[in-house]
Amino acid sequence: MNGRYPLKETLRKGLPCCGGWCQIGHPAVAEIQAQAGFQWLALDCEHGEASEKDIGDFCRAALGGGAEPLVRVRQNDLLDIRRALDLGAAGVIVPLVNNAADASRAVAAALYPPRGLRGFAFQRANCWGRDFEQYAASDEQRIVVVMVESKEAVENIDEILAVPGVDGAFIGPYDMSGSYGIVGQTGHPIIVEACARVAESCRRHGKAAGQHIVVPTPENVARARTQGYSFLALGMDTCFLALGAKSSLEMLHE
Repeated sequence: MNGRYPLKETLRKGLPCCGGWCQIGHPAVAEIQAQAGFQWLALDCEHGEASEKDIGDFCRAALGGGAEPLVRVRQNDLLDIRRALDLGAAGVIVPLVNNAADASRAVAAALYPPRGLRGFAFQRANCWGRDFEQYAASDEQRIVVVMVESKEAVENIDEILAVPGVDGAFIGPYDMSGSYGIVGQTGHPIIVEACARVAESCRRHGKAAGQHIVVPTPENVARARTQGYSFLALGMDTCFLALGAKSSLEMLHE
């Protein structure tokens, strides 16, 4: 999958790109995944072990291994989004965006005035002030991907994607299934149709359609690509560790 362009440009062009998902939070884990060849890595601060203090080390490790760092922030909050970007994230994945107002709030938190509300400072992202002016003038390089995790978000998807500064939508099928009253039934026709609706809206608006395939197989990756999803997270550090350990023990028993 594509690795020729910076991630922002890849998303703009609608080219396929794959990344890894990090829940553990230790920089060595991110470094290993980056060196494996993922174009981007996302640190999960919503559901994973990672805390705010882990973000800077995660960004260093990802970039050192050749992957662009993204952070799924805990919530759609000005300080959470600002902090992730200040510590070196190339962009943020913002959970629970249900309407255009939510999307506008996420974008505003990621951009400097007059376009947004992000505070100016000497910080890690601008090399502690060395590149202050250059970084402050490069707002267009920040990546904002919104999570679509509810029936409300699906119904408002066109309005969400029409918000300037939104680069893509990342579906959350499990949360989505709960909002439709069919908890855990991610293969239910209602959820399949909702996900297809999101992908189609992304195509119309020229935005990236994202999906996390927790246990990737040739079949489910091909299916996601056929459905129009180009921004794919493949696997997860915790799953890689668990599956690797299980596979080794099963080999021993056999």
